[in-house]
Amino acid sequence: MGVDNIDVEAATRRGIVVCNSPEGNTVAAAEHTVALMLALARRVPAASASVSAGEWKRSAFLGVELLNKTLGVIGLGKIGSEVAARAAAFGMKIIGNDPFIGGEQAERLGVEVVELDELFARSDFVTVHVPLNKDTRHLIGRENLSKMKPGVRIINCSRGAVVDEAALAEAIKDGRVAGAGLDVFETEPPTESPLLGLDGVVLTPHLGASTAEAQLKVAVDVAQQVLDVLHGNPARSAVNVMPVSPETLRTLDPYLPLAEKLGRLQGQLAERPVESVELTYAGQLGEEDSRLLTRAFLKGLLEPMLDEPVNLVNAAIVAQGRGLRVTESRSREPEDYVSLITSRVVTDGKDRTIAGALFGRREARIVRVDDYRVDFVPSGYMLVSMHIDQPGMIGKVGSLLGEHNINIAGMHVGRRQPRPGGRSVMVLALDNPIPPDIMDQLRRIDGITSAQLVEL
Repeated sequence: MGVDNIDVEAATRRGIVVCNSPEGNTVAAAEHTVALMLALARRVPAASASVSAGEWKRSAFLGVELLNKTLGVIGLGKIGSEVAARAAAFGMKIIGNDPFIGGEQAERLGVEVVELDELFARSDFVTVHVPLNKDTRHLIGRENLSKMKPGVRIINCSRGAVVDEAALAEAIKDGRVAGAGLDVFETEPPTESPLLGLDGVVLTPHLGASTAEAQLKVAVDVAQQVLDVLHGNPARSAVNVMPVSPETLRTLDPYLPLAEKLGRLQGQLAERPVESVELTYAGQLGEEDSRLLTRAFLKGLLEPMLDEPVNLVNAAIVAQGRGLRVTESRSREPEDYVSLITSRVVTDGKDRTIAGALFGRREARIVRVDDYRVDFVPSGYMLVSMHIDQPGMIGKVGSLLGEHNINIAGMHVGRRQPRPGGRSVMVLALDNPIPPDIMDQLRRIDGITSAQLVEL
């Protein structure tokens, strides 16, 4: 699945197609997750070691059944979904958390989608299937462990650093966590891990993809893609290529960063799972094949949240697999711009519209947020807030940020009506991020109706 050992940029410059096999180990990883869950429930490794040592201590290895237990699945992508399907066969109640799974797809999976805090509070078993990024590093740490149901059992077959091993070891020693099964670790091999030797812990040496079938699937898949490319056909899982004519690429190329930034902005502002995406290309872009721009938008929307690679080649397929409805439309009326990209994202029945254009030849600008006209460069850390248009609002926000040494690099305020009293949007470009506790203080300012920090 990974291509960390390949210089993809160098390969792209040399015209080399780089392929991977993102689905070859899906079943293997899902089955290994279930194996760890069963091993924890019935204390299989410890019981086996006891018998091998010549003991017969049946009462020492009292287990629990999976039937009627609640499994919390964090991340309902390919592997998480397969785990959920297998757990359902054991009669488990499946709840899950995933920012890109809506009600309709969750119903197909037989999963009740809940907020993370509720998942922690209700789950007898918690399994993690998320990518490693700044939001998921030590997701299973002291704070979230304290929210979990006493006696919970935790499984991690995703990325090692998703779990704070020291915090998990403390929780197991304290008896708050009944056990843990880990196939991945922050440092591999985990020679210094505090989990080594703990009772109730099952550890395996990164075996998630280590089945004969998975290795065969990957080998055949990659070989077939090599044949496809050598015969002039597109590879199914190329990570760096999308066929497009040189003429079209010259037109679209300056707009690709803008489309991706629009996707990143929409994704970070979305407070609920994204249900549908509608993109409108106006002006000169309305006369072009815009599929490449749509994929750039989807890449920006999906990439920060997913473990699998998302790029211009597979973005549309990944979006389809996540249950997103994506539509395109065109218009020859670009308002006041040569070309305009307008994105409309629907989440939980609510929609947000953000439009962008180019100034000059390549300078991306966001020019509209819902019904508010704005003008800002989508780059770096940005605070996007809604407030009542009244005197002193900008000063209150600026003073709070200044008190905590957070520098404002740029500012734009947009409003619907020419007089005070209505609602306005304020966008601040920042030199450094805003800590969560300061964000909470911002949201409590009288007149602020919402505030979100994004990184573009």
